[in-house]
Amino acid sequence: MDATSFPRDLMEDQTAWYVTYSQLATASANQSPTAGRSRLQELSRRIAAHLYWGTPAGTPRARMELKEAARAAAQRHAAPAIRRTVA
Repeated sequence: MDATSFPRDLMEDQTAWYVTYSQLATASANQSPTAGRSRLQELSRRIAAHLYWGTPAGTPRARMELKEAARAAAQRHAAPAIRRTVA
């Protein structure tokens, strides 16, 4: 399944989930994780409750494909930041 086959808001929320998770994982010890954790919970609720999952296309396989596409998009999103800090 192509990433464009997913509803835009669903793809954006899943990508934001991975970006937020990555930010939490790389945060310094003195940063509070509370806002990030709350954001992950809200995004998780929105993803799980999306109307797309009630359609014939909303299969378990589609869930995995969404996650793979969103993870790749999140990595593309993070790549420029990594390059900036290394340079």
